[in-house]
Amino acid sequence: MSDAILVLNAGSSSIKFSLFVARDESLGPMLRGQIEGLFTHPRFVAKDDAGATVSEKSWGEGTRLGHGGALDHLAGYVRGELAEHRLIGVGHRVVHGGLEYTRPVRIDAGVLAALEKFVPLAPLHQPHNLTPIRLLLERQPGLAQVACFDTSFHRTNPEIAQRFAIPAELHDAGVRRYGFHGLSYEYIASVLPQHDAQAARGKTVVLHLGNGASMCALEAGRSVASTMGFTAVDGLPMGTRTGALDPGVILYLMDQRGMDARAIEKLIYNQSGLLGVSGISSDMRTLLASDDSRAKTAVDLYCYRIRRELGSLAAALGGLDAIVFTAGIGENSAAIRERVCRDAAWLGVELDPAANADRGPRISTAASRIAAWSLPTNEELMIARHTQRVLGSA
Repeated sequence: MSDAILVLNAGSSSIKFSLFVARDESLGPMLRGQIEGLFTHPRFVAKDDAGATVSEKSWGEGTRLGHGGALDHLAGYVRGELAEHRLIGVGHRVVHGGLEYTRPVRIDAGVLAALEKFVPLAPLHQPHNLTPIRLLLERQPGLAQVACFDTSFHRTNPEIAQRFAIPAELHDAGVRRYGFHGLSYEYIASVLPQHDAQAARGKTVVLHLGNGASMCALEAGRSVASTMGFTAVDGLPMGTRTGALDPGVILYLMDQRGMDARAIEKLIYNQSGLLGVSGISSDMRTLLASDDSRAKTAVDLYCYRIRRELGSLAAALGGLDAIVFTAGIGENSAAIRERVCRDAAWLGVELDPAANADRGPRISTAASRIAAWSLPTNEELMIARHTQRVLGSA
């Protein structure tokens, strides 16, 4: 009987899951899926490692399944699929680990209480990440759980890169640049040596471009700078998030528009980004297919900000050997990859159009001074690996 690890990524209205089993000293995918629409129209789908749907269920319009009901269904389903395997633990994606958690950790009531203190630092993510942890501690206290943090990978940033120009007391209290999407960047750093040993040893900028988007400068596989800062709303424009915004705009909205904190929160997290600029959609595919000038403006702004941040990160590194595209847009949009590479020609990136159309993995020419790659990320496998390691050393 081999070991199995369940990976959970809980959001406000969904729980994504992946099930991995130990195979020949490595972890292989067995199942993945999600339960979405937890409070409106819950739908469950599970797929095997080939992508074929193996189970589906819908609870109907108006059903409030909630995270608890979703976990109950998922637990029953997983038990039925694990006849030949032993579930040794659950790994969770947790957005914020603060300054205290610089690596994955086994969860108990004390750790959970500590993580709840970081809710103000990630109010739209942290509470939902912690909900299934709390429920499992109550319902299955003997089941091992491990928290893996999106912030941990960036704790290697030099102190100067983490600072805002604010009084030291605030910095010491934790108001600093944390960076996010760390599990994705950590995975890319782990596989880059297989593709480009020079880039893995040298200076690389990874572009995690999805509904949430950020960029990270890696030196010898370690994070040295990131576009995201104190929260996951900073940096690049995203599907519905503003990205970098002059703090004076917030003061203006408060003073001149009478907006309170919650209204501003909704604006910068849910009503801005590609959706706000275009007025059409937060989905890059929809915008690229649209003839509406507002869609073009949104795409142009997105690529312009990437161009600006790429120059900034290359400066932070003091040079550049490679760029790597990953996540939903980065892996699947040849058009965005092309535009970014064309904009980066001044750095020495020479795009290979045919390779880019075929999704690479190398999308730059052999003569390109700076290599460009398109590599799929796998945050779930990274979490499973961490969980296996933590439980193995417990």
